[in-house]
Amino acid sequence: MIEAKSFCETAKKAGFALYTGVPCSYVKPFINYVIDAPDLTYVGAANEGDAVAIAAGAQVGGKRAVVMMQNSGLGNAVSPLTSLNAIFRIPCLLIVTLRGEPGGPHDEPQHELMGRVTTKMLETMEIAWEYFPREEAEVASVLEKAISHIQKTSLPFCLVMKKDSVAPYKLTSKPKARDIAGASAIAGTTPDAAIRPSREEALRAVQRATTGDDLLVATTGFTGRELYACEDRSNQLYMVGSMGCASAFGLGLAWAQPKRRVVVLDGDGAMLMRMGALATLGYERPANLVHVLLDNEAHESTGAQSTVTHSVDLAAVAAACGYPSVTRVAGADELERALRDRTTGMRFLHAKIRQGSPADLPRPKVTPREVLARLEKHIAGS
Repeated sequence: MIEAKSFCETAKKAGFALYTGVPCSYVKPFINYVIDAPDLTYVGAANEGDAVAIAAGAQVGGKRAVVMMQNSGLGNAVSPLTSLNAIFRIPCLLIVTLRGEPGGPHDEPQHELMGRVTTKMLETMEIAWEYFPREEAEVASVLEKAISHIQKTSLPFCLVMKKDSVAPYKLTSKPKARDIAGASAIAGTTPDAAIRPSREEALRAVQRATTGDDLLVATTGFTGRELYACEDRSNQLYMVGSMGCASAFGLGLAWAQPKRRVVVLDGDGAMLMRMGALATLGYERPANLVHVLLDNEAHESTGAQSTVTHSVDLAAVAAACGYPSVTRVAGADELERALRDRTTGMRFLHAKIRQGSPADLPRPKVTPREVLARLEKHIAGS
């Protein structure tokens, strides 16, 4: 059994300053220690996939991150691990607990199957793994192996944690409540369907209002493809797969790059898929993040099947989740004006758009890895 401090301090020397995840009793000492530590950051995610995306954003922004989760939640992280981290080559350090360990201590029945297949799942996803250290003398060597793998492959490395690997640590910090009273006043109006802008018109407005100092994250599907078609820029990331993870990724990126404005271009179907991320962002409130929702009430890239946002007020959801500024944007010109306003403070801009995309909409000629490499170069060089 090791102390949480010994692992976290050793990891900190290697650049790991951000911890994110979903609690499990096995990692409770870690979470408690990090929350109490003044020089470490813990972001509690709504689900394990969001945690992976947060860590990925931080990594792209130049900061290493640790993702902690119970093995029962590993399935929730499969999408970003396989279609974000693997495709773009974004590493992170995973700590996954081994509940239901075969031959191990008695556990609840819901952990039995996952306990048998946890390491098999990691291997199927081609994620290298090692058991979490249980002796102080093992900490440095295990971390060295993980970091060596990360540096050589730019892929995640997982430490599988058995029960009683870490000594208890009692949390002393108290959570800081966030006032959401001011967010109840939502500005602006929703335009009639007949005068809503197209996605292309909205994206061109975004590009007119942003500069090379901004970092743009476009959600998967037609949003990224149309942004690329409007004008391909080195400060733009076109997400593929990992549906619903754009806002969590943007949170990690904004945390790692606090002097840059991060603009997340989200879609209604994607936001609904991981709507819990709104609560995390509404609590963390990075002052340099603008969350833009382009809402056409449809999963357009898969055949324009209807979402439910014709009957759901996502601006009100963002306000209820604690976004300090929420605005309904009526038209491309209003969206451009809103983005030209560089007032500090996290904002949510809800733009209703009409359905429809160019028939000859191209796919990016740059690969995801090329997109990421030039974005990281852009961040480092400007």
